[in-house]
Amino acid sequence: METKMITYQSPLGLIEITGTEQGIVSILFSEEQAGNPVDSETVPAAMEQCLQQLDEYFKGERMEFSFPFDFAGTEFQKKVWNALTTIPYGKTGSYKQIAVAIGNEKAVRAVGMANSKNPISIAVPCHRIIGSSGKLTGYAGGLWRKEWLLKHEQTMADSRRKERMLEK
Repeated sequence: METKMITYQSPLGLIEITGTEQGIVSILFSEEQAGNPVDSETVPAAMEQCLQQLDEYFKGERMEFSFPFDFAGTEFQKKVWNALTTIPYGKTGSYKQIAVAIGNEKAVRAVGMANSKNPISIAVPCHRIIGSSGKLTGYAGGLWRKEWLLKHEQTMADSRRKERMLEK
C-alpha cells in the first residue's frame, strides 16, 4: 500500500503525518520539513480527516479522534496503543494501568517500551502517561511538548466543565 506524507504546522512545531488509503500510519513531531508536500488532490481521506481533527484539537474543539489508524507493530504493541486511546482527555494514566487494562499487569516495562514506540502521537495519547510518582516521564516529541499537551487538555477540560456548570 502506498504511503503519503504531509506536514501540519501546529502550535508545537511541524508535525509529519504519514498515511495510506487504510488510515494514518504516523503522526510525528519534526524539527524540519522532510520530503515534498502531497498534492491536495491525492491526499487520502484519512489524512484529510486527520488534518481537520488535529486543527480542531489544537483549537480546543476536539477531545477524541475518529480518523482510522493503520498501525504497524506487534500484536502486543497494538494492544497497548489501543489501550492508550481509553485514557480520557484531560486525564493521565500510568504504565501499570495500561498493563492491567490489557490483561497483563506484570508487563509494565513492556508497556513502557510499546508506549515509547507509539507512531501516532496526540491521537494515540501516549503523552497522557506519567510516572507513578506523578512526574512527567519521557516523550519522543520532547518533555516540553508533553507538558504543553497536558496543560492544553486540562485547560480545555476545565473550561468545558465550567460551561456545563453555568448551563445548569
